[in-house]
Amino acid sequence: MNKYKIVVYAISKNESQFVDRWYESMKEADAIYVLDTGSTDDTVAKLKSHGIQTYEEKVDPWRFDTARNRSLDLVPLDTDICVCTDLDEVLEPGWRQKLEDTWNPHTNRVRYKYNWALDEQNRPVVTFFYEKIHDRKHYKWIHPVHEILECSLKEENVATNADIVLNHYPDHTKSRSSYLPLLELSVKEDPLNDRNVHYLGREYMYYGRFNECIDTLLKHINLKSATWDVEKSASMRFIARSYMHLKRFEEAKYWYQRAIETCPHTREAYVELAMLELENKNYFEVIVNCLKAKTILKNAMIYINEPFCWDSTIDDLLSISYYNLGIKDLAIYHINKALEYAPDDERLQKNKEIFEQL
Repeated sequence: MNKYKIVVYAISKNESQFVDRWYESMKEADAIYVLDTGSTDDTVAKLKSHGIQTYEEKVDPWRFDTARNRSLDLVPLDTDICVCTDLDEVLEPGWRQKLEDTWNPHTNRVRYKYNWALDEQNRPVVTFFYEKIHDRKHYKWIHPVHEILECSLKEENVATNADIVLNHYPDHTKSRSSYLPLLELSVKEDPLNDRNVHYLGREYMYYGRFNECIDTLLKHINLKSATWDVEKSASMRFIARSYMHLKRFEEAKYWYQRAIETCPHTREAYVELAMLELENKNYFEVIVNCLKAKTILKNAMIYINEPFCWDSTIDDLLSISYYNLGIKDLAIYHINKALEYAPDDERLQKNKEIFEQL
């Protein structure tokens, strides 16, 4: 017999392709509620065909926090546990029992494993803890984009179960066009929120607005509230990337070195600096930075993880550098290691043939 009333809630818009898979993974819940915010395909019809309680409302002006709160409003007040997911996400089977085993009458929120990115073999490449499972009475969503749950309690009781796993299978063709103006709005509303200033600077980088990226991320790393070394280091890396695009390589190198000094216990800055050194044919420096990265054995469960730090990239960089230095054995060793991860990569295969002819 179930101990708690568990309800899944979500927002949707033009996600017909995900509905069936999403429902199959969520149906362990007692009920599912979806607020559709303006689909023009058959998303609503598909949701209703599964018996999902589906409501339609356009949110204007669009804000993710408003939409999430409207969807949460649909959830009955006698619900014990609310599970917020998106339709491009999949909870691995058996999640309900694991959640019931984790929850107790004093729990407010549950932290669980989120595989944000998986490769073609369904291997997780970016994994971190997520916290979108919560009680019904003490939470609301805040921020126009990259929205988060805000708790009204002075002290939260958060439980963790890494065996509850949510996988993310996004539609990469879907537009992110609303993100930038919403992030600008978010920072305007709360200019001292270090998290959103970081996200805004990163978004400027994605849009190729490199000078604005640099200016914004300089603000981020100088905020008193910006105390997380990993995120500050990421801002420094994004500043360096922007200088790379501006062909200002010495400044890029300086910021990669700052990123390493700020957070020496993650691989990202070492690997990106190695990429820069490869561009400049500084093969010894490539090797030094790649080998330092390899000494970091644990892939921390944080959202800033970069897939290229844990795939074939490091061994690929090492193989090229050793080849250019005429060290055949190590070039072949590392190209073989790279191919273990990506055996079908034609460029790596071709490189192996070249290296073997050295």
